[in-house]
Amino acid sequence: MFQIDNNNYTTAPTSLNPYIMRKLNNIDEAKLMKEERNDWAKMYHKTLKGLEMIIDMQRQVKDMMKIAAETNMMIMEIEDTILKASTNN
Repeated sequence: MFQIDNNNYTTAPTSLNPYIMRKLNNIDEAKLMKEERNDWAKMYHKTLKGLEMIIDMQRQVKDMMKIAAETNMMIMEIEDTILKASTNN
């Protein structure tokens, strides 16, 4: 009377006991929902990693801009020193 599906659980024909079929269908739905939740969780973690990478890149750019500004100030000071030295001679 019972037959085995490929999903490794027993199903019953609908005519014998509708409760059993409903329960087994709910198991299928639960498995689908779990897979969907896992897919969303994977996508969420992938998105978080991407955002972390973007934040790290923004920090690196900010640090590079700060270094560039400091370098620019040093160049201006060197130019100023050279100009003063050339006008004194």
